[in-house]
Amino acid sequence: MADHVLAVVPARGGSKGVPGKNIRALGGRPLIAYAAEAARASGVVDRLILSTDSDEIARIGRECGLEVPFRRPAELALDATPMRPVIEHAVTWLETEGWSPTVVLVLQPTSPLRRPQHVAKAVELLHETDADSVVSVVELPLHVSPDYVMRIESGRLVPFLSKNTAVTRRQDARPAYVRDGTVYACWSRTLIGQRSLYGDNCHPFVLSPTETLTIDSNDDWSEAERRIGEVLQT
Repeated sequence: MADHVLAVVPARGGSKGVPGKNIRALGGRPLIAYAAEAARASGVVDRLILSTDSDEIARIGRECGLEVPFRRPAELALDATPMRPVIEHAVTWLETEGWSPTVVLVLQPTSPLRRPQHVAKAVELLHETDADSVVSVVELPLHVSPDYVMRIESGRLVPFLSKNTAVTRRQDARPAYVRDGTVYACWSRTLIGQRSLYGDNCHPFVLSPTETLTIDSNDDWSEAERRIGEVLQT
């Protein structure tokens, strides 16, 4: 049986770091338009859903080609709301309407450098590896590896990790990776059955720093404007 691939773009209305960022114009287009365009052009997405609690975001989302079949409940649109119940709500809602996905993608609007090939590759890796999920990550600079960084404890500077594992030379630090938000892919059975976006076997999809950017602040927005401008000029 062929996969039913669902892509969910989560975009609540109460952004604090960059107010109104999900529909703010970046390079002349609403931020959510970049997620919509990458998903459609990937060629692997069967349904493209916007999960939002905001009428204004819903309106602009529809203009960008996103399906908005429901409003996200207010209790799932709080500052501290985790991502999993938001995506689980979308999947459960669609299932009650008679459509069940086998693969679920999460495409956060705050990653505007996402390309169609990133979306397609995540689905490909999910099948090739038979993992529970695939998550995009980017390698951290060695100077912020947990092996090398420090913390302050009772006024003393101490290794962040235990003294048995911490290193003192940056070149000895082990590679470390951080989730960058470009794409999350998982089986519906992972999300619903394991109540997790990751499961027990999460496969990394490693991106280079030049491919990725996460907007969390006004400085990030300025950097996104610069990098999107470079793309538009090429």
